[in-house]
Amino acid sequence: MNLLRKILFPFAILYGFITSIRNFLFDKGIFASYSFDLPVIVVGNLSVGGTGKTPQIEYLIRLLSERYAVATLSRGYKRKSKGFVLANANATAENLGDEPYQFYQKFPSIQVAVDADRKNGIEQLLTQEKKPQVILLDDAFQHRKVKAGFYILLTAYDDVFVDDFLLPTGNLRESRSGAQRADMIVVTKCPTTLSETEQSQIKQRIKSYSDAPVYFSTIAFDENVQSSIASVPVATIQQSACVLLAGIAKPASFFNYLTNSASICLTYPDHHHFTETDIQQIKQQAGEKMIVTTEKDYIRLKDSILKEQLYYLPIRTSLLVGSNEFDASVLDYLKQ
Repeated sequence: MNLLRKILFPFAILYGFITSIRNFLFDKGIFASYSFDLPVIVVGNLSVGGTGKTPQIEYLIRLLSERYAVATLSRGYKRKSKGFVLANANATAENLGDEPYQFYQKFPSIQVAVDADRKNGIEQLLTQEKKPQVILLDDAFQHRKVKAGFYILLTAYDDVFVDDFLLPTGNLRESRSGAQRADMIVVTKCPTTLSETEQSQIKQRIKSYSDAPVYFSTIAFDENVQSSIASVPVATIQQSACVLLAGIAKPASFFNYLTNSASICLTYPDHHHFTETDIQQIKQQAGEKMIVTTEKDYIRLKDSILKEQLYYLPIRTSLLVGSNEFDASVLDYLKQ
């Protein structure tokens, strides 16, 4: 913890007091929460950024979309549009936001919508001619105005919420006790070698704050990088002089998977809006080399002057153990 964060400790106490009062008022029904007559699943976290919400939402889409009419609803972080937007043929990353546009591009059979007001977003989805049978709320664990039926709380292996503190001293958006609202907890971005002993230790530490079942997931990287027209084995990238580019919250695993001594690694802030100057500078550094980026960044760069040499690395969430049990819990909720 750096010195500035320690100095801001009194503000963290004040922030915690304010968020606790807010949660108390929702819990007691003084602030209204709205329920809906269809299944609503929330995927979110207690901390800011980097817990793997996007691949977890995609996991649920794959699990559910062959059985149900699925819609995703996000706030559309850093989009340039306002209010409710339902993705259609005119959709772009600018009017939807990075992750929703990625959902729309990858899963054409589902509905993808954005609205900072999740209650209004759900109401708007229910007025559509094609009504969803289940709605996935992306990054909405603190959005108490909607009372969902099922809450999936994510926490990153290298920053488990039990070890964190409230903003601005730590990274928590609310107290650790918020984990009590979770129906299941997923510790994300785990090493594939995570032992049963360490899993048990983490579960015991989480149990102090929540009795929800705890699962462990890892990021599974594809064996090929993709472009709009070609596929290249990762092994080739790992042995070549390429430009690796990431504008995500925690890019270390992306770089570690692909990099070699000849790689040029370019890092940008999470949800970075690439300006023409940025793109020209990337082009200058890359020359004719391949540029490999994250799927989220590819969405923003695929129509730029870089497109002929631009590839992305697909990823998926993969549960270390208990995937059948995890799937059954979600599907049982929907059956109810």
